[in-house]
Amino acid sequence: MANPKIKSSTATKTAAPRKPKRFKPAYSKEEMVEIFRRFSIQRPEPKGELEHVNPFTLVVAVALSAQATDAGVNKATRALFRIADTPEKMLALGEEGVIAHIKTIGLYRNKAKNVIALCRMLIDEFGSEVPKTREELVRLPGVGRKTANVVMSMAFGIPTLAVDTHVFRIGNRCLMAPGKTPDEVEEQFLKVIPEQYLYHAHHWLILHGRYTCKARKPECEHCVIADLCRSPEKTFDIPAPLVELPPQIIGAAAQ
Repeated sequence: MANPKIKSSTATKTAAPRKPKRFKPAYSKEEMVEIFRRFSIQRPEPKGELEHVNPFTLVVAVALSAQATDAGVNKATRALFRIADTPEKMLALGEEGVIAHIKTIGLYRNKAKNVIALCRMLIDEFGSEVPKTREELVRLPGVGRKTANVVMSMAFGIPTLAVDTHVFRIGNRCLMAPGKTPDEVEEQFLKVIPEQYLYHAHHWLILHGRYTCKARKPECEHCVIADLCRSPEKTFDIPAPLVELPPQIIGAAAQ
C-alpha cells in the first residue's frame, strides 16, 4: 500500500492578491457640503488669475505657467498676446520671437518650442481651434492633464478639477483628498466634492491655497473652515468671519 503523502509545512503558498487600499474620507458628506458652501459665500464667482483673450491664449498661458507664477506669466504674455492671439500669428513669430517675450519665465526655451509645436498641431489637425476633450488636449505639445482640465473648465465650462501645487497641498494637508500624485489627489477629490460645487471647486481650492492655506505657513486664523479642518498642522480652531471678499482684480490692475 502506498504511503500517504504528507504535506510539508514549508510548502510555498500562493499569496492572495492585495486588494487596493480603500479611501476613507476624513470628512462626512455634510461636512464637505459645508466646507464648499462657505467657499461659495466667500468667493461667489471665483476666477482664474491667468490673463487670456480666447481659448488659444488660455492654453498657451496655462502651458507656460508650469513651474512659474501666474503673475510672472501675465507679465510675460501681456505684450505677446496683443500681437499673437491665434495659432497662425504665434507660428509666424517663430521660437525666437516667442522667446523674446517669455524669457523671464523658467524653462522658456523648451516652453517656446512647445508653443510653436502646439500651434502647428492646432492648425494641421484641429482647424486652428482648441479641442474640447481631454483626450485631444493632452496630445498637444506641452499640455498635460492639469492644463487640459483648466482649459476645459475655463474655456468651455466643463466641470473638471485641475490639480496644481495648491490643490495638491490642500488635498494632503487637510486630509480632504490624500494622494501621492496629482492624479490620485484628483481622483479622491472627485469622490468627495459635492456635485453642486464641482464647477468652481478648482478655483476655490487654488485661491484658498494661494491666500490662506499657504505652503510655508497656513494662516489658520484667516480660514473660514478652521473649525472643520482636520489638518495636523492646524493652529487655530475658530473660523474667520464668513463674509464675501472684494471682487478679484485680475492682470495689470492687480499689480
